[in-house]
Amino acid sequence: MIFEGYASRFGQADAGGDLVLPGAFAGSLARRGTDGVRLLYQHDSAEPIGRWLQIREDATGLLVRGELLTGIQRAEEAARLVLGGALDGLSIGFRAVRAQKSRGSTSPVRRLISEIDLWEISLVTFPMMPGARILRVLGASAPSDLAESIRRAASAML
Repeated sequence: MIFEGYASRFGQADAGGDLVLPGAFAGSLARRGTDGVRLLYQHDSAEPIGRWLQIREDATGLLVRGELLTGIQRAEEAARLVLGGALDGLSIGFRAVRAQKSRGSTSPVRRLISEIDLWEISLVTFPMMPGARILRVLGASAPSDLAESIRRAASAML
């Protein structure tokens, strides 16, 4: 199954008070490339479930396109959850390379992050950033007995 969404959005604070600035991912993506960023389930390094086909910054945030792999039980379970509308969160695993503490005690923003070392992006139940979500399913592949029902579910979501 191939899907697309935003793993992070610029200008929005997450539940922990981090606000990522445009350009923050550029250095990490140049160093690691798309293949160097893992696609995990619930941030569990023992649960890789697919691969990233595209990771890039646009004006909104970190736009990603990923593929959940067939033949991996957790990936197939995740695909069913996504297609059923029960799982749509995305969340980044990273280290802040360059950040400033926010000034002003009334602001929900604690850190302004201008550079990130991105390690992984996970499908999650509860993303730290409410706007980090799968936006659409682009395609699905599965064993033939499931293929038709998955195609129907994907079409209904578009």
